[in-house]
Amino acid sequence: MSMRTAAGIAALGFVLLSGSALAAPDQVAQTAAVPKAQPAAPGLPVVDPSVNPCDNFFLHACGPWIKENPIPADQSRWGNFGALAERNRDILRQILEEAAKNPTPETRKIGDFYGTCMDEKAVEAAGIAPLKAHFDRINAVGNRADLTKLVADLHSMGVGTLFSFYRQQSFSNAIQTIASADQGGLGLPDRDFYFKDDEKSKQQREAYVAHITKMFTLAGDTEAAAAKKAEAIMGFETKLAEGSRNRLERRDPLKRNNPFTLADFQKLAPSVDWATYIKAMGAPSVKDLNVGNPDFFKTLEKVLAEAPTDTVKAYLSWHVLRASAPWLPDAFVQENFNFYGKTLSGTKEIQPRWKRCVAATDTALGEDLGKHFVERAFGPEHKKRMLTMVGDVQAAFAEMIPQLDWMSKETQAKALEKLKNQPNKIGYPEQWRDYSKLEVKQGDLLGNAMRAAVFETRYDMNKIGKPRDDKEWGMTPPTVNAYYSPQQNNINFPAGILQPPFFDFRADDAYNYGAIGAVIGHEITHGFDDQGRKFDARGNLANWWTDEDEKKFTERAQCLVDQYGNFVADGETKLNGKQTLGENTADNGGIRMAMNGLRKRLGEKGMAEKIGGLTAEQRFFYGFANIWCSSERPEARRLQALTGVHSLPEFRVNGTVSNSPDFAKAFNCPAGSPMNRAEKACRVW
Repeated sequence: MSMRTAAGIAALGFVLLSGSALAAPDQVAQTAAVPKAQPAAPGLPVVDPSVNPCDNFFLHACGPWIKENPIPADQSRWGNFGALAERNRDILRQILEEAAKNPTPETRKIGDFYGTCMDEKAVEAAGIAPLKAHFDRINAVGNRADLTKLVADLHSMGVGTLFSFYRQQSFSNAIQTIASADQGGLGLPDRDFYFKDDEKSKQQREAYVAHITKMFTLAGDTEAAAAKKAEAIMGFETKLAEGSRNRLERRDPLKRNNPFTLADFQKLAPSVDWATYIKAMGAPSVKDLNVGNPDFFKTLEKVLAEAPTDTVKAYLSWHVLRASAPWLPDAFVQENFNFYGKTLSGTKEIQPRWKRCVAATDTALGEDLGKHFVERAFGPEHKKRMLTMVGDVQAAFAEMIPQLDWMSKETQAKALEKLKNQPNKIGYPEQWRDYSKLEVKQGDLLGNAMRAAVFETRYDMNKIGKPRDDKEWGMTPPTVNAYYSPQQNNINFPAGILQPPFFDFRADDAYNYGAIGAVIGHEITHGFDDQGRKFDARGNLANWWTDEDEKKFTERAQCLVDQYGNFVADGETKLNGKQTLGENTADNGGIRMAMNGLRKRLGEKGMAEKIGGLTAEQRFFYGFANIWCSSERPEARRLQALTGVHSLPEFRVNGTVSNSPDFAKAFNCPAGSPMNRAEKACRVW
């Protein structure tokens, strides 16, 4: 399943400073010496002894890492996720530079794509001439048929305008792939950015209008004409935003499940000839589809009816310009970065071109590039050990379910059935994608990017009307992430995340079960979080809970909503406890299951063994904290709090361990200390 089109996938996301001994406050178990700089062995932590682990485990475990790893100028945040992604990117760069200089039949396509992306002189020489045909076509739109075909072609090329259209699994019969129309067409990150009345939001809206103005000026408009277009576009998008649901509403699959016949949908949104649009997208004809937000299309009809033709054309031209900006001359690239990178995320400098070109190649030819990454970075022995950990954590979850005193035997049986039918995919696909029909031309960067988008769109559209492919991946192999698919009920771990520090083949089991084991538990638990629990073992949207069990689940989940909703991201901006509930549920359940899986693997004797003076439980929790060591710029913290479903890393650590009796016992944290909520601790799973 393409991550670009898949709705509902739940993704993971994102040494002693001095002295020779790990400090042991009175309430913390004594431990042995560790070295001053680097760990004595893989998996042994380097911590800040001045911070009591019972007061702030994140700063205790991650303070030295944060101090020694300042945020690079080309990043808005920096942590072990980013550091690993950087190491993976270096491997990909080596592969691509070799392919560009000395291509083989197997590497020519990725080499040509990357080499063309790196040819800045050719991009500068072309200017914006490659966009002229698109602008001319927009200006020539004269009727509904013209608009329909134009929007379909723009969507195929990755230009998001007016609405979105993608393939998904049927909510009622997940084995079938269907078409889905939904809200879309906004240039700001979220619908709430158009309406929040705090000073920061007002400044960002003003900056967005100024950014649109600047981009049109660069494209050849006078400043006055560009400013007029920008104001009209902002007004047009604001009206679209009024009909859009916010991120919290979008999390609920029950609200996204709206089956329509094509005939009824045509009546709902007559401004688009839907049969023509679907055909132009390369999809087979359909009689039925899902509509993610029917009210949005009512709004769209009103907006299109009221907006002057020039405004609609300016809006369409803007989104062509916005989507194309990364592939245009440097003035456009820099202006695009100034708004989306600096203003919204706080990033100080744009990434060097090679990084952007590596990312672009991964997006366009992910599995073609990924198979070369796997050859260099992921062996069969890694996969074997991962499968062992997955089995242990799944077994721990299975043993836990019958012990839940708040869940009836009836619902427990359904939960066990779902867990039993939850397969996993480790490392890379069993069968690689065929890119032979994707044309890559040397010297045509924008054309390559658009053809790649069309290729991906056609790939997705061709799935409509067919049974789902359970062997398909939604992330490319080098990706530093993992995900759970509720409509396939499976967990997926690309090779990119199965590297140190997430999975260190040299480290002991305690460290690895705390690091990647907690990620495994996290993804498994997503099948049973506040949204994942609404899908059954076969991936169908179905209620398999008794009313009483559902009530008890909601009560327990509310504890997490309240706890995380009080964490401050930046200034007066707090996390949204409801918006992040699924991820917080997965973090808390995942770490519990991983610890139980470790106990299952090591046994009593193995758990009692100390390494570097640390117990297995302590090494486990240090492994967990280590993967989240990171820091963020204030703008990035605010943006994540407003738009993200994941809590900030420090709260993923402290929020989770403060609910864990295992942590309190491992570090002798007294009840009521910041990292031991004791009777106030939240637990769903």
